[in-house]
Parts: sequence; structure tokens; C-alpha cells
Amino acid sequence: MSSFLTSSIGKKFFMSITGFFLMVFLVVHLGINLLLLFDDTGVLFNLGAHFMGTNPIIKIVEPVLALGLILHMLYASYLTITNMMARPVKYKKVNLRDSSTWASRNMFILGSLILIFLVLHIMNFYWKLKVTHTVPSVMVDGVEMENAYEMVAGLFKTSLVYNLLYIAGAIFLGLHLTHGFWSAFQTIGWSGDLWRSRLYLVAKIYAIIIAVGFSIIPLYFIIKF
Repeated sequence: MSSFLTSSIGKKFFMSITGFFLMVFLVVHLGINLLLLFDDTGVLFNLGAHFMGTNPIIKIVEPVLALGLILHMLYASYLTITNMMARPVKYKKVNLRDSSTWASRNMFILGSLILIFLVLHIMNFYWKLKVTHTVPSVMVDGVEMENAYEMVAGLFKTSLVYNLLYIAGAIFLGLHLTHGFWSAFQTIGWSGDLWRSRLYLVAKIYAIIIAVGFSIIPLYFIIKF
């Protein structure tokens, strides 16, 4: 088992598995965040955030997700460096545009940009909610909970710079997913011509939903507030 995980195929397989897990999380995270758009009182979003923070299943999944994200990034960095070292001599330049997409050729760069945004996101939201617990409380339906809406919406309402960074992060994430989505399925064996064409289409739809979905949130606050 250990030899498989250290092999080139094993590393790509592990990248796919962690990628699947992260893609499912993105859908859940987007669903909760979109609650910001449907209730300016903050009740819906606070209930959603409270559920995510207190549900026992989520509490178990959260550290697993964090570990998966870290390993995903480490393996991506390792594979990128390994591939670069495997080709120390520059080959004759060829036009790669016809055989690969821009996103597939720049996955490491896109991943690095997403990581920068993720660090900012964690500092502004997750750190305050989960580590320092500096978010004021609010009563919702007789239950005391952290006023996550005030923290999140407050930043969107007051910081145009963060709104623009959030949109840029969503676009980078969408581009990353256009290749990562179908590549993950290809790694586990769905690589036939028929499946490849279908996965290309599904990957684009999924990436657009994620990119547009997350981008709508800061745009909503920019336009309305």
C-alpha cells in the first residue's frame, strides 16, 4: 500500500480522492454562503453557520477536510517540482494550445493564487469564529449563537478591496476546477473518449456554477450596499 501511495500513479490517485472531497465541500460551502442573499436580517445565515459549527458530523469532517486540503497542496507541489526536475533540458518549443487548456498548463499557479486568497479568507472569518471566538453573540429563535452574518456581511459592506479579491479568488477557483474536475475522474479510470467528452462538459458547468455562485455574493453587497 505504501509503495502505491509513493508511486506516480498513487500520488495522482490521492490527488483525485482529496480533490473529490474538496469539490463536495465547495458545494456545501456555497449553499451556506448563498443564504447571505436571501435574508438581510442575518437569521438564515446565522442558522446555517450555527448548524455547520455545532453539527457533530461536520465537526468530524472539518479536521479531515483540513488535512485533505493540506495533503492536496503538498502533493500538488511535489508533483509539480518532480515533473520540472524530470525535464532539466528544455525541449524544442511546441504549441501546446491545441493539445491542452490554459488551466491545465497553469494548475500550480492557479492553486497558489487560490491559496493566497484562502489564507486571507481564514484570517477574516474562520480564525475569528473557530480560534479566537471574537464574534459577538446573537439570539436566534431562543438560541444563542455567534453573529456570523454581522462579521461576514460587515466586511462585504465596507471593503471594496476584499470584494474584488473574493471575486478574483472565485474566478481562479473556477479555472482550477475546469481541469481538476475531469482530471480527477480520468485518474480513477473514466478516461474513454465518450466519458472524456462528457466530463469536459460537466467540469465546465460545475466550474461556472462555483465561480459565478461565489462571485454573486460580493457583487450583491457592492450593488445593494
